[in-house]
Amino acid sequence: MQVVVCSQPGEMRVTERPVPACAAHEARVAIQRIGICGTDIHAFGGNQPYFSYPRVLGHELSGEVVAVGEDVDAGLLGQAVYVIPYLHCGECRSCRQGRTNCCQHLEVIGVHRDGGMADSLNVPASHLVPVPGLSAEALALVECQAIGAHAVRRGQVEQHDFVVVVGAGPIGIGVLQVARSRGARVAMVDTNRERLALCRDALGAEAVWHATDDDVVAEIEAMNDGALADVVFDATGNPAAMNRGFDFAGHGGRYVLVSVVKADIRFSDPDFHRKELTLMGSRNATREDFDTVTRLMGSGDIQTAPLITHRGKLDELPALMPGWCDPASGVVKAMVTLDDTAAGGAPA
Repeated sequence: MQVVVCSQPGEMRVTERPVPACAAHEARVAIQRIGICGTDIHAFGGNQPYFSYPRVLGHELSGEVVAVGEDVDAGLLGQAVYVIPYLHCGECRSCRQGRTNCCQHLEVIGVHRDGGMADSLNVPASHLVPVPGLSAEALALVECQAIGAHAVRRGQVEQHDFVVVVGAGPIGIGVLQVARSRGARVAMVDTNRERLALCRDALGAEAVWHATDDDVVAEIEAMNDGALADVVFDATGNPAAMNRGFDFAGHGGRYVLVSVVKADIRFSDPDFHRKELTLMGSRNATREDFDTVTRLMGSGDIQTAPLITHRGKLDELPALMPGWCDPASGVVKAMVTLDDTAAGGAPA
């Protein structure tokens, strides 16, 4: 089978590998779509903190089940599925508490072990989820939107909350759409005016502000009766932005760091205590969050089609990836296509 390997930062190559047999409890997925994630971009650039080389990237995956191993229901064959890429141990304290997203021994497909930038991938059958009616492209974007859904659940967003999301990439957009589905008012902050326009015009953000050209604090207060935000989310992957986000959170507010960076995050302790802020990290997602996303995709409350700005084929990745990693390219979400499946299906 054809495989694309990230051999070192800034370098990808196409190679051939034998197709491995399915082990017990595994199924083989013929990959149809691969979403390019910020994690892939950071890994390609050498800035992903949980990464080692060489590695086959790719964890936003959809495809068709073409083989099953021992003890796997043959009814899975032929099903269109998405992949839950978080392989948890099931035994540590976090797993026993249902927090499989932050398992003490977590391995993520495409990060800690080889991923889906390949013709096919063997995956534990428990981590394959059929969703009839959703397109291959929508299924490939369930995972990144589930990260947003998990963050919203961590932030306990409620109806009428005023929410500020810093970072209008795919995960920030996931936060926007899930928070809106809960009845929250949502404003987006970014330095990219095209992404801000997308959030305002196509995805329902109540307000959009440029991170440096607008007085974000004053804008929040003007929209929220003189108060700052009830919940702030950072999805930038930028340490300076993450530090600044504390200034946007109001008294009794919550600040959720969805980003992960190789840096120290600093804040004023007197301001933190004066506001009685709650600071949270949000990592990955659980099955509950995945189910939330597919339900909202089916109802039309989560859209994915507006996110996809660039497309390519698997064997084109070594040539395409440097451009997709360049902010000047205008990429919101790049999608790799491995078959001729139409992008139709249920609303997404």
